[in-house]
Amino acid sequence: MKTHHYIFLTTALFIIVFYNENVGLNLGILGIAYSVLTLFKTPERNRTKTFLILLVTSVISSIAFAWYGDFPSLLAVVSSVLLLSYRSKNRRMKILLLIPVFVVNCFTFICRFFNFDSWLPKTNTSSLLQKTLAFIVIPVVLISIFFGIYSAGSDHFAGIFTDYEIDINIWQLLCISVLGFFIAFNYWNYTVEKLIYKQNDILGNDFSEKDTIQKPTYSFLDLNSERMSGVISFFSLNILLIFFIITFNYEQFYEQVKSPNQLSEETHERVGAVIMSIVMAILVIMFYFKSNFNFDPKAGLMKVLVKVWIVLNAVLVVSAMLKNIEYIINYGFTYKRLGVCAFLILSLIGLVMTFIKIQMKKRNIFLFNTMVWYFYGTVLACSYINWGGIITSQNIGRNNFDANYHLKSVNFGEKYLLKYAEEKQNTQLKKDVLEKVKSERSDTFLSKIFYYETVNE
Repeated sequence: MKTHHYIFLTTALFIIVFYNENVGLNLGILGIAYSVLTLFKTPERNRTKTFLILLVTSVISSIAFAWYGDFPSLLAVVSSVLLLSYRSKNRRMKILLLIPVFVVNCFTFICRFFNFDSWLPKTNTSSLLQKTLAFIVIPVVLISIFFGIYSAGSDHFAGIFTDYEIDINIWQLLCISVLGFFIAFNYWNYTVEKLIYKQNDILGNDFSEKDTIQKPTYSFLDLNSERMSGVISFFSLNILLIFFIITFNYEQFYEQVKSPNQLSEETHERVGAVIMSIVMAILVIMFYFKSNFNFDPKAGLMKVLVKVWIVLNAVLVVSAMLKNIEYIINYGFTYKRLGVCAFLILSLIGLVMTFIKIQMKKRNIFLFNTMVWYFYGTVLACSYINWGGIITSQNIGRNNFDANYHLKSVNFGEKYLLKYAEEKQNTQLKKDVLEKVKSERSDTFLSKIFYYETVNE
C-alpha cells in the first residue's frame, strides 16, 4: 500500500471506533492497528532491535489502555506509537528530536496537506475527469431524473425515502473525521526538516577529535587555574556532603518519633532536597566535564574527587530511600510514596550514568539521550502494573485501613474491596463498590474499560 492508502484506512478506522463512543477499548484497537500497519510499512533495513522492542511495547501499551483506560496508560500508548513511527523512518535520529519533529509537523499540517504531489499518487487528469464524468456524474443525474418521475407516479415509492430519517450527528462525524485525518496524516506522512536533521550530529554521545584539544573554557581563566578550581570545588563539596549525610541520617533515624503528619511533611521536604541536590550535582559535573577535562592527563585528582562525590550522593539517595520505605511500612502505601521511590530510583540511575559519562569520556548529551529511555521505561511501568490494586491489597490488612478513601482515591482496587466487604460484612461498602463497577460497565462495547469486566459481582 502507498502512503495515502494508510492515511485513508486509519482515518476510516478512527471514525468507526470513535463515532458516538467514549475513549476506552477503541483507543487500544486503534493503537494496535497503527502498530501492525507500521510494521508492514517499515522497510527491512529499519526493523532494528529497537524498532521491534517498540513494536512490542506499542501493542502491550494499547492492551494496557484497553484494560485500565487511565492517564499513565494513555501516555504509554501515545509515546510508544510515536516512538515506533519515528524509528520506522529514522533509525539513527536521536530520540530527543522526537518532540520537535512532531510539533513542527502539526504546525505545518495545512501546508503539507495542500502539497498533494508529495502524498497523493500522480494521475492523468484528463483520464480522471473522464472516469468521474462516466462513473459518477452521469449516473447521479439519470438517477435523480428518474427518481423524480417515479416519485410523482407513486406515493408509496416516494414514501420509502421521505419517511426514513437517518440518525447521524453531522457535527460529531465531521469533527471526528477531521481529527482522525489529522492524526493519520501526521503519523504516516511526517517530514524531518533540514534544520532538525542538522541537530542530530550535535546530539551525538561521543566527542569529536577537535573536542580533545586542551584549551581554557574562558578567556579570563587559564587551564591550570580552571583545573585547580575544580579540584578545590569538588574537595570542598565532598566535605560538605559528608557532614550533610551525617546530619540527614541523624534527623531521619535517631530523632524522637513524630506524628504521621509531621513525618510526612518532613519526609517529602527531605526527599525534595535530595532530588534537587542530585540534579545540581549532575549539572556541576556536566559544567566541568563538558569537553577538555575528559581528556586532560593532569585532571586525574579531579576525576577521583568527582567519582567520590557521585558515590556520596548515591549514599544520600539510598538513605532517603530507606526512610521512605520505613515510612511506607509504618503508615501504608500511597501513590505519592511510590512516586517518591520512582524519583529516587531515577536519581540513582542518573548518578550511575554520570559515573559512566566520566569513566567512558562521553559528552553531556549522553546523559539526556540515556535518561529519556529510562523515563520512557518508567511510563511503561506505571501503565502496565496495577499500582492501585497493589496499594489496596497491601493496606487492607492494616488496622487503620480506610475503605472509603481507597474506593474514591485509589483506582482498580475494587476486587480487593469486595473481598474485604465480604469478610467484614460491610454491606454499604459492597453496595458502593458494585455501583461503581456497574456504572463503569454501562458503557458501550468500544468505550469499555476491560478491568471492570473482570470484577466478579
